[in-house]
Formats: sequence, structure tokens, C-alpha cells
Amino acid sequence: MSDDTLIPDMEPEHGHVTSELLAKAIGDRYLQYALSTIMHRALPDARDGLKPVHRRILYAMRELRLSPEGRFRKSSKISGDVMGNYHPHGDQAIYDAMARLAQDFNVRYPLVDGQGNFGNIDGDNPAASRYTEARLTAAAEAMMVGLAENAVDFRENYDGSLTEPAVMPGAFPNLLANGSSGIAVGMATNIPPHNVGEVIDAALHLIKFPNAGIEKLVEFIPGPDFPTGGVIVEPRETIIETYRTGRGAFRLRATWNTEDLGRGQWQIVVTEIPYQVQKSKLIEKIAELINAKKIPILADIRDESAEDVRIVLEPRAKTVDPQMLMEALFRQSDLEIRFSLNMNVLIDGRTPKVCSLREVLRAWIDHQRDVMLRRAQHRLDKIDHRLEVLEGYITAFLNLDRVIEIIRNEDEPKPIMMAEFDLTDLQAEAILNMRLRALRRLEEMQLREEREALLIERADLEDLLASEDTQWSRLSDQLRKTRDTFGAPRAFRGITFADDLTALKAQHGADYPLGARRSGFNDAPSVGDISLDAMIEREPITVVCSQMGWIRAMKGHVALDQEFKFKDGDGPRFAFHAETTDKVLLFASTGRFYTLGADRLPGGRGMGEPLRLMIDLPNEAEMISLFKHVPGRHLLLASSAGDGFRTPEDEVIAQTRTGRQVMNVKAPVVAKVCVPVEGDHVATVGDNRKLLAFPLDELPELTRGKGVRLQKYKDGGLSDARTFTLADGLSWPMTNGNTRTVTADELEEWLAKRAAAGRMAPRGFPRDNRFTA
Repeated sequence: MSDDTLIPDMEPEHGHVTSELLAKAIGDRYLQYALSTIMHRALPDARDGLKPVHRRILYAMRELRLSPEGRFRKSSKISGDVMGNYHPHGDQAIYDAMARLAQDFNVRYPLVDGQGNFGNIDGDNPAASRYTEARLTAAAEAMMVGLAENAVDFRENYDGSLTEPAVMPGAFPNLLANGSSGIAVGMATNIPPHNVGEVIDAALHLIKFPNAGIEKLVEFIPGPDFPTGGVIVEPRETIIETYRTGRGAFRLRATWNTEDLGRGQWQIVVTEIPYQVQKSKLIEKIAELINAKKIPILADIRDESAEDVRIVLEPRAKTVDPQMLMEALFRQSDLEIRFSLNMNVLIDGRTPKVCSLREVLRAWIDHQRDVMLRRAQHRLDKIDHRLEVLEGYITAFLNLDRVIEIIRNEDEPKPIMMAEFDLTDLQAEAILNMRLRALRRLEEMQLREEREALLIERADLEDLLASEDTQWSRLSDQLRKTRDTFGAPRAFRGITFADDLTALKAQHGADYPLGARRSGFNDAPSVGDISLDAMIEREPITVVCSQMGWIRAMKGHVALDQEFKFKDGDGPRFAFHAETTDKVLLFASTGRFYTLGADRLPGGRGMGEPLRLMIDLPNEAEMISLFKHVPGRHLLLASSAGDGFRTPEDEVIAQTRTGRQVMNVKAPVVAKVCVPVEGDHVATVGDNRKLLAFPLDELPELTRGKGVRLQKYKDGGLSDARTFTLADGLSWPMTNGNTRTVTADELEEWLAKRAAAGRMAPRGFPRDNRFTA
């Protein structure tokens, strides 16, 4: 079906069928789906930091009167009300969203107070909704202050039977305080939590200095404040750039210390783990590293956690450096993570935008000002209404007998009272609706006192609505009250970014337990400080590899001429002495080098394991050479076509399973020779048994390439090559076990320039055309 295909579009209200292009129909419908996902599911509103599902959960709980001081209600009741009244989606999804708002290890300032099993830091799921109960927290209640005072707009719910707030008043800075994450169509958001006291301090500074830069704001908000603590090891310059662009990442590490066990023994105790890392999976991962011997200086790990996190790490020996051990764990486990920041939010609930720290603070501040003005106008309208009623009451009090007479004698007392006492419709209605028992309270002094108080409040509200300076001053006072409720002294457990941070005024909250900063700061460690090779225990081994590629490492240096056991049909190929700290290099016929850690080779009790399970060696590739890496040494590489070059051995080490391409060959040519460079001359022999010797200086040194011609052939190709010292002569093994050496004088007729054809090998040269057995 092509894009130009016409498809029917049913319109039941007209009873006829229309057609439209398939591409247009799909495009329009997908765009609607994308917009729905972006605006109504994945991205939070910059004003209150909530997604629709969270906003509806909080509003439904407010309607159920689940205040922080009130009783708990079943979670199934809450999720049922949310689903039935406001959010027509699955109740399990609603309950999961509500449960997350109650998890103090996921949310910096929980908005739901949960009773029962709401999950834990190990990654266990919450209990079913019928077993748990919930109510609002003080932070959630602060989010909704003003809903009854026309602070925000309301809209109809999905079926038009009820109304719901389009946005919360949001006196609590939820977007930055609790963060948010979500994936939409073509965009995503990920905002870490922050300390609410620091956020409000930055907002107060931005109110006072509207053009404040990111550098100044970062003095108030030095970085995220994760609910699970940890240490942020990101440079200040990087954090400033991250907050300026709205995109970046923070390196977060676990908090740890060493415990002295006496007699020189010690252990490491991890007391805080990175944000959103499941403790059980973290311990499982570290246990796998121990079993795989990837961190040989770590002996064991135990979980001694109760209410608080306590993970115990036992070193292999008391001489181990604790810092080295932790740096190794930081590199290979989730004890260190990178938490990404992508501050993608909805501006005014409509436009998605990646915002800077200043922009999201500005959006929240402007929203708070709008809420304050709307509440002030709502209160002003209420005062005007009450003042009008009070004027009517005072008039009724002054003419009480006449008012009673009119009410008793007239069939339509309302228009008569309005005409006689010059009352408005509202005043007359209020007098008529007044109960008899209220007559005794109609005392002129009380009425006039209430009116005077309302007039004073009204004048204050008019001043607020008329003066922008007064508005910002009043908003600052409100923010300070919020900070004093939820804030706390800045107590960094690590190294602060600037000395002037300690001079900032500490704001003490009303003993709020969540207020103090949890995540500390420290200097970013140098990447090259820790060598993982230094952690490997040095032991002698004997590496044995069979013709079929089964490799093993036997403990100790055993005799290489002894018989080793192999599988049926297999036999010996390589055997050499090494140590567990060495690297083992494999050169394949594809011209690619592979690197293996000697400490990771399988033990020598069995037949070993296939090399192809450890590295990505193709099935058609053959092993050319397997040897221990010697730093600083050079290698001679040659192909079957007779090309070759020298290369530093340090440059052929591979960092991945796929190896490193060093010699370029193209089928049917294959790499054939890899030998150490020892001497000042090169000897080559071809399949035609012609031998050539030439100075090593004529061979170039490359780190990768095809090489140059070593020896010229009419038929066949290269059989073998090696280097030797001319003064010592050229040697090769004989069939009887002896070694024959051809002196420099005897080699005179084989010495020539590189790329010559050579001459027939001397009498007694091995029949297999190899310099070594």
C-alpha cells in the first residue's frame, strides 16, 4: 500500500464516508498521540513539577480529606477514586505512581505518607493496594494551598462530570526539590532532586537580583541533593555548565569509611549508596566481581543493613590500600554512577523546552506571583461581598423594628425594604435570610468593628495588587516561611565548592527531619591514580594451549618438555612460563592481535577452555603465535605474500575482545609470522626453499600496515622468518636434536638487499622450511 492510498474515514454524525491520504491520516494521528504523550504523561509542568497522574492523585486525596493530621485511607480506595473521577487508566499504574511518591529513597520530600509495605531500597515492590494505606504529607498540602481561593484554573475531567486543577498552586518548589523523569515521543526529561532550602534561597536571590547569573545561583544550589545521600564528585565548572544548558550529568559515589577491627585488621563499611541503585543488585554485582577475580584484593561482601544501609567489604589482606580498593569498585560497579540531567519541562503547561536552572526558577517564581495575585483578588472579592452585607446589617440594626414590621405585614417585603432603606438586592436577601437567633448578635459596635477590620484588609490587598514592589516583597516573605518550614542548615559532609558557602546564613527549620542536606561534595579523583594491574596477586604460572585452541594456566613453573594431557584428537601447540600479572598476546592469521589477562585464564586442573569463548576470534582464523607480553620489545610480522615490518609490542595490546588490527592482509594472503626482534639481521625462507638474509635496518617500523617486500618469489610465498645476530651466525634445529649454526662467513652468499630472491638454503636445512621446531 502506497502513501497515496485513500482510506475511508467514518463520520457517524453525518452518516457518510470521506477519504483522505494514508500518509496524512497516519501523520495527523501520530502527531496527536505524540502531543498527548508529551503534555499529558511524560513531561512535568515547570510551575508545580507534577505530571497529570501525580496532580490527580494529590487532588483526589485532598477531596478525600486525607490531611497530614487526619486518618489514613486504603490505597485501593485512593487509586479507585483517581481512576474513576480523573485518570481513566489502569489502577495499577496509578498505584505505582502513588507508591513512588511515598518512597523516601526515591523522593527527596515525599508527597504521600504511606502506612504499610511501600517497597524498599533493595528493589522489592510495594504490597498490593488493598494492604497499604496513605495520606498526604505537609509538602503535598503546601502544594495545594489556595485551591479553594481561585489560585489556579480548573478544567473538566475526562467525562465532564467533575472539575480538576490544570496546575497546582505549588507553594512547595516541587520540580527541583523532588525532580522528575519521563520518556515521551522524541524527547525525555530527567531532573535530579535538590535541597528545598537551597532552592528557595536561590529563588529569593533571583527575586532581589532578576539578572543574576548561573554562577551566583550555583552558590546557593551547589548541586543535587539525593534522598539516598552519596558524594558528588563533579567539578564546579562542569556543574555550572550543566545548569546553564539544562543538560549534563553528575558523578555520584557511595559514602564509605573504614572500621578498625584491631591487630591491624580493618574493613570498609558503605553507609550510603547512589540514587536509584538497588542495594540487592549492587551486592550481587560485587559478588560476581569477587567470584570472577576481577577485583582480587576484595575477599568478601556482606549486607548488614537494618533501617540504615550498611554494606561490609572485607579486603584480601590488611596491607591492601582502602582507597585503591574503593576506586576499583567505583570503576566496575554501581557504587559510582552518572546521573544525567535533562531539564525538559512544559512552560505554562503547553510548550516543552530544555531550560536552564535560572529559567525553571523563574517559571516557579512567576507562577507563585500569579497565584498570590489571584488569591488576593479572590479575597478582595470576598471582602467586598461581606462589606456589602455588613452595610445591610447595620441598616437593619438601626431600623430593626421597621424591618420586622415589613417582614411580618408585607407579602413581598424585599422590594419594599430596598426602596425604603436604599438597599441592594444582596443586602435585602441577606437580611431576609437571617435567622431570628442572629438578631441578638446584631450589635452596631460589633458590626462596625468587623467592617473596619475588613476595610483595613481591603486597603492592604489593593496596595498589593497595585504595587509590583509590594508583590515581590510579599512573595519573598511567603518563600521565607516555606523555607523555615522545610529548610535546614547547610551541613555538607564533603568539601564545599567555595569558602563563601560556609558564610551563608543557616536557616533553621521547624525541626523538619528531611531538611538537612544529604549529598556531600568532594574533589573529582584523577582517572590515572589507580592501576588495576597492581591489585593482582603475583604468582608463577605455566600457560598451555592446544592445537584446537584450548588454553589453561597451571600453577607454578613446570617443565615445558613434559607431556601434558589434551582431549582426544588434540595435541600441544604453545607452552610458556608467565606470571599472573602478565598479559598474554595472541596473533591470528587475520593480522589481528588479541590480549588476555594471565590472571583470568582458566585453571590447569582440567583441559582448560576454548580461546574463542574469551575473545572474538573468527572460526576461519588460525593461531599464529601465543606468547607473554614483554614491555618495550619489538616484533617482526610477516605475511604469506612475503611482506612484513617491525612493530613495538606495546602498541599491539588490545583493550577489547575484538582485538586490534595491526597487519593488513587480504585473502588469500594471511599473516604467517610473529617473532620477537633479537639481533641485527633478518632471515627469510620461502616455500621454494630459497633463503635470504638482510640487515634489520632495511625493515621499517610501523604500528599498522601491510609492510614492505621481504623476499621476492616467482612461485609460492613466505614460509618462515626470524631475526638473528650476524656475528653469532644463523642457527636452526636438526632432526637428531642437535643445533646447526652457519657462521657469518658461510652466510656471505645469502646476504643481499631486502626484496631479493635469495639462494637455495644450505645443506641440512629443515625439510619443513622452518627456522624453529
